[in-house]
Amino acid sequence: MHSFKHYLEILFVATRLGLTSFGGPVAHLAYFQEEYIKRKKWLDDKTYADLIALCQFLPGPASSQVGISIGMLRGGIIGGILAWIGFTLPSVIALILFAMFIVQADVTDSTFIAALKVVAVAVVAHAILNMGKKLTPDLPRIAFAISAAAVLLLFPFASTQIIVIILAASAGYIAFKHKELDTQTSLTLNLSKTVGIFSISLFFILLVALPVISRTVDHVYIHLFDIFYRVGSLVFGGGHVVLPLLERELVPSGFLSEEMFLAGYGAAQAIPGPLFTFSSYLGQVAAALPGAVIATLGIFLPSFLLLVGILPFWKSISQFKAVRAALIGVNAAVVGILVAAFYDPIFTSAVTDGVDFAVALVGFSLLQFWQKPAWLVVIITVLLYVLIQLFS
Repeated sequence: MHSFKHYLEILFVATRLGLTSFGGPVAHLAYFQEEYIKRKKWLDDKTYADLIALCQFLPGPASSQVGISIGMLRGGIIGGILAWIGFTLPSVIALILFAMFIVQADVTDSTFIAALKVVAVAVVAHAILNMGKKLTPDLPRIAFAISAAAVLLLFPFASTQIIVIILAASAGYIAFKHKELDTQTSLTLNLSKTVGIFSISLFFILLVALPVISRTVDHVYIHLFDIFYRVGSLVFGGGHVVLPLLERELVPSGFLSEEMFLAGYGAAQAIPGPLFTFSSYLGQVAAALPGAVIATLGIFLPSFLLLVGILPFWKSISQFKAVRAALIGVNAAVVGILVAAFYDPIFTSAVTDGVDFAVALVGFSLLQFWQKPAWLVVIITVLLYVLIQLFS
């Protein structure tokens, strides 16, 4: 049993990271390496690489999952929970406050909201290029991405993305099962297989039962928990990929407008911590503070259940080349999913004239070529857009 001081240290270090980790998932992993490996020496580079591989394998927010896993390595399940709270809570609070401001001020049609929508164009375009370089480095994987984007644009339904992921996993297995893949891991965690089986069972029970309950009981909190739990269970590729699933679940259902949705997404780029806390903003707009809490817990809960369920078995699972091959296909399809989301709703709703496109281009260039941090680009882009609108 760990001491109170031991748990407090986990919470303190994670909170410091939650307050300072700007720049998205890749930057988060760099911050983690600096803090947890170089400074604290809580784990070595090989174990850290294995954790990243595991979290890429699972759906959900990869950087948050890595942080949770490190907390579990350090302090068991309680350590994982504390690591998640510390890393997540600062951005949750910031986005809830922003949502309160947006709703109270009723600035849905304002220049500020339009500016944040333009920011989303720059950020997602930058994310697509960076993810594409990593996840689609050859022609077969580029074909996977293009096919996924085309299918989603032709059939823009919430269920289409799930079908695309399943097909991509199957095609990935067929295409890459003979490819040389690294299947070695040094990752060990003292979680019992009994706990793992219970956790993975609960994950699937909730995934199947919540949609049934949601259709049976007409209550906003149940609907929200069902939506965010399903999205957290089915999103591969990190924070940006959550956008199309959430948009197709929430906007047509009337929980919030497309303008409010994209405004929150733009604001989420300006704060540190995981992009999945965008859910806190959405829940707050849809159903006030209880909605924010339900949405946040709903989207992150699958990550906990999957990690506790998979970690005791990961050493055995990772030896199978079929698993690694299927994951290659899924990761390539994720790029296509992002491309489809970039066109609709991001580009089509944000860029309506040459000014919008010019400002988005400036924001994209600052990210891509000048390599400025996302939070700074958000501030610069919003100010530039507002100034242009004031003097035009």
